[in-house]
Amino acid sequence: MKRYLTSLVLMTLAFAAAAQSTFPLYEGKIPNGKQVPDEEESKTDGGITRVSKISVPTLTIFLPSKETANGTAIIICPGGGYRINAIDHEGLNVAKKFAEMGVTAFVLKYRIPDDRTMEIRNTGPLQDAQQAIRVVRQRASEWNVNPDRVGIMGFSAGGHLASTAGTHFTSPVLAENASINLRPNFMILIYPVISFDETIGHMGSREQLIGKNPPAGQVQLFSNDLQVTKDTPPTFLVHASDDAAVKPENSIRFYQKLLENNVPAELHIYQNGGHGFGMINKTTDDLWMDRCQHWLKSNGWL
Repeated sequence: MKRYLTSLVLMTLAFAAAAQSTFPLYEGKIPNGKQVPDEEESKTDGGITRVSKISVPTLTIFLPSKETANGTAIIICPGGGYRINAIDHEGLNVAKKFAEMGVTAFVLKYRIPDDRTMEIRNTGPLQDAQQAIRVVRQRASEWNVNPDRVGIMGFSAGGHLASTAGTHFTSPVLAENASINLRPNFMILIYPVISFDETIGHMGSREQLIGKNPPAGQVQLFSNDLQVTKDTPPTFLVHASDDAAVKPENSIRFYQKLLENNVPAELHIYQNGGHGFGMINKTTDDLWMDRCQHWLKSNGWL
């Protein structure tokens, strides 16, 4: 029996490796992009791979087995202060876990805001997120995805990007007007940057996206708790009380606005964990990914 289980695990891992592929997010010219050399860099330190200077966005897809596939898709935006993508810690590893649940997972390697590589720096990441939603819905039949079951997920600054996609979907920023629905069906936000308010906002993410001295209108526009409406997608949130980098008030304010607008929401705040713990909060035996799976199931997405 032990030998059989070992073989089964190896076969599963082999399938997972074969089911992974990466492709460019855009065909042809990248909107809002300048014609500059690709200077992307990738460095691994402490077991975490950080990709910087991203100017060519991609999607990496993890297909579940045909036996477990349930038609739901998730687009994952890794964190990194809008300076890097923590591509495996908050992306590829998470996608593998979702594929095990039967969810078709896409890791979005989105552009880093930079005046050298894009015409309008605060637009690039949202263009990439909206394009990812459009691509997944356009090619849904190819991947056996239900276009009405496409969610978006983000960690830290990736959570800001995901929540922007979930609150700005009526304002397409793509080069071409999107004829396809850009509203995610649900959101999963893990220790997300939500507000650009100086009292609770992560100033590094804010400065990287909209500059050191942005107009007040930009601060309000990208404070996504202020953009919640009754049409904002149902949301699952996770944070830690002792997060000194991105204060838990970010998730709390967003959750409160969701409730005010009668949007289904679930919030989990751990006593400890700090910031950037990825899938495993080592201060507790509780696994938030399990709670997330229960939430998805209770809402009919699994």
